[in-house]
Amino acid sequence: MRKLYFLVPGTDGKFACGGLWAELKTWQLAQQICAADVVTYRQREQGKLFLDDLLQEPNLDDVIFVISWGFDIAKLAAKLQPYNVVYHAHSAGYKFDLPASIPIITVSRNTMGYWGQKSPDNLIYYLPNEISQEFKNLYLERDIDVLVQVRKSSEYLLKQLIPVLQEKCKVEVVNSYIEDLPGLFNRAKVYLYDSAEYWAQQNVSEGFGLQPMEALACGCQVFSSVNGGLADYLDPGFNCYKIAGYSREYDEQRILKVISSFTPLNLSAEFMAEYRHENIIKRLQVILDELNEFFDHKKHQSSNIPSLTRVRLAKLFMQRIYSKLQKKYFHDL
Repeated sequence: MRKLYFLVPGTDGKFACGGLWAELKTWQLAQQICAADVVTYRQREQGKLFLDDLLQEPNLDDVIFVISWGFDIAKLAAKLQPYNVVYHAHSAGYKFDLPASIPIITVSRNTMGYWGQKSPDNLIYYLPNEISQEFKNLYLERDIDVLVQVRKSSEYLLKQLIPVLQEKCKVEVVNSYIEDLPGLFNRAKVYLYDSAEYWAQQNVSEGFGLQPMEALACGCQVFSSVNGGLADYLDPGFNCYKIAGYSREYDEQRILKVISSFTPLNLSAEFMAEYRHENIIKRLQVILDELNEFFDHKKHQSSNIPSLTRVRLAKLFMQRIYSKLQKKYFHDL
């Protein structure tokens, strides 16, 4: 099995974010199956490989480069064109195309559907993010009525809804890194998450939405947007509530009602199993086996399935119009 190189711009400072942590977690999971290393490509870091140095090595056929940083994918795909490359897709909506030689692993079915339409001749797989076992209901006293994290939250949430709720219940607004996130979720009754506005400004989608899933696993009642990858697992009326529901007053009414009669959410083990370690490892093993088989094939066979380029789509459109005109002409005869 080929060695995996997980490419990230850097692992600290300005690159620290949820997407980086998710990618590093996938690297750690992959290490349980095969050899895998982290490689940086924007900044050099002590003790880590650097991409430009690595590309000086003579034989890289026995490795797979895993690229994931959305804004860098187009440049990386071009730079790594002679090698075995896999795109680990978190968000969707970036303005680039991928050749059929690059398989795609998506973290949500929403993202898989996006690439299934955009790149129908690429191999595509689904590998959700792992929700660690530490995210569970610890049955602690919940001394926080409402919990919200500032990052990705909408202006409506922070400037309209939260100020009103602060007058009527205990609200915790978090604007920094939390070391014990499972512990914090276990102290909260309601968790609010509203990222649709944030991702609309970025012109890309919510890739997975770890925090709402982690909050659900800890027993929080979640009020959330259902954009992008959130729609994979959030089910308003059944395991969550849709935030920004028509009016600020209606949101306030529903949240206060949940707080006054709070019961921890109890997700079934079957529901969570899809995102737990055992299932993720099994899926990753299958995917890596298939990827190695594919890259063996690619060495001896070029791609020969027509891609859905703009030119081809225009040609197909003209053929469809011509076919309709032909049918009408012979019908009129």
